[in-house]
Amino acid sequence: MFLGDILVAHGLVTQADIAAALEHQKQNGGRLGDNLIALGKIKPEDLETVMHGAPTQPKTIAETGLALTDLLNLMVKAMYSGNAETPSILSSILKLPHRLMQLLIEEAQARKLLDVLGSAAGNAVSELRYSLTEKGKQWAQDAFEQNQYVGPAPVSLSAYCDRIQRQRITNEQVGRTAIDASFSNLIISDEFVRQIGPAINAGRSILLYGPPGNGKTSVAERIGSIFNDIIYIPYCFEVEGQIIKVFDPGIHKTAQAVPSKIKAIRREDFDRRWVACRRPFIVTGGELTLEMLDLSFNALARFYEAPLHVKALSGIFVIDDFGRQMVTPEALLNRWIVPLESRIEFLKLHTGKSFSLPFDELVVFSTNLSPRDLMDPAFLRRIPYKLEVSGPSPADYARIFRMIAQAQGLEAPDAMIDFVIAALTHHNDFPLASFQPKFIIDQVRSACKFEGVTPQFRPDFVVMALENLYTKDTPGYRNGFSLQNLTPSAAARAA
Repeated sequence: MFLGDILVAHGLVTQADIAAALEHQKQNGGRLGDNLIALGKIKPEDLETVMHGAPTQPKTIAETGLALTDLLNLMVKAMYSGNAETPSILSSILKLPHRLMQLLIEEAQARKLLDVLGSAAGNAVSELRYSLTEKGKQWAQDAFEQNQYVGPAPVSLSAYCDRIQRQRITNEQVGRTAIDASFSNLIISDEFVRQIGPAINAGRSILLYGPPGNGKTSVAERIGSIFNDIIYIPYCFEVEGQIIKVFDPGIHKTAQAVPSKIKAIRREDFDRRWVACRRPFIVTGGELTLEMLDLSFNALARFYEAPLHVKALSGIFVIDDFGRQMVTPEALLNRWIVPLESRIEFLKLHTGKSFSLPFDELVVFSTNLSPRDLMDPAFLRRIPYKLEVSGPSPADYARIFRMIAQAQGLEAPDAMIDFVIAALTHHNDFPLASFQPKFIIDQVRSACKFEGVTPQFRPDFVVMALENLYTKDTPGYRNGFSLQNLTPSAAARAA
């Protein structure tokens, strides 16, 4: 379901309105929503409500999107496995509103699954306590045979798809100011910023390539910090009676960490089956396998864990060290062709049933290998933005050195920086890399600590650090890093 479908489903526009806006979009560009506003087909506030509105809690069993028996299964399993005796406790476990829990309890009583124990002691509000009958216990045991899941009620697949489309990453417009702020503590060229800005706003896929140690991972991390929208991620969703867990507290950053956004989501009618979060930022590296891109079925618990790229929906998914996975680059890329091209991801249950999800996330491939050795031209075409992260210029290298030294309470003399640059690029054939200053400074501090002297850039300590940068069989190593082997001017300044 796409934005036009969502707006039509909410009765805000017609299919004819969508067709007119698409024609206007062809002539004038821009987003579909902006074109609908320009044509007077929808009010800006109505579009904002649809795009960013929090999920509202269900008021009836039908509005949950789940079968009554599935909800009863969850409730009796919660009662069977713990001390869930009251509607309020059950409501906190299943994340369903109190009124809906009362309807489920009434249904369970009608089926003779529950007995009333009496009033709950110590509660400010009078509340009845319930226990499972023998029939209820048998029902719970049968429910556990289907799956062991106990927790928040799932949302429906259609509701999850609808939510992914509502909170598309391209809904956020990332301007130059936001990008400058995010990259403020990185020294990168203005040209690179001009390239990365459109790539981020496109919300498609980006290839970051270049020699190691120049900040590709740091660039990816800054991309992840740019976005400000609050999105909604379900604890789990249901497909054909199967439960698939999505929310991962180890990955998803909840809105409690974003105080300015909390007020908007603390509404009485908020559907607690969803968690308000920042856009997810997930990094995977050499450990990535093809199996990790499939649903993970727990044969004992009998429910699923969503793969990482599904947990990253509406956010950023970084494949770091691309080309160094145990699976071949060709196999990994073939797995991504359909999602990147069609923006739809197909997943399969262990029952053989397949289903699809909108594939809306910014995928970043990061590699220090040559792109032409990793992928063929056909796949390169599917990655619209290819950005080289190259080594710094001598001037930027000196700025990086001073910035890191200052952060560690050291003053980096110009003569010492000139010596390092000359030792690497003139006396040897090593390219300047952004990681080198921190490496050298850390080594110098360790040497000072060993010698029991105040941290300082003593020439012999700097030479020792340079010698630890590379081994003698590294391509580019010619004459080592002795002060005596440098040009007279550089050696004199360093001394």
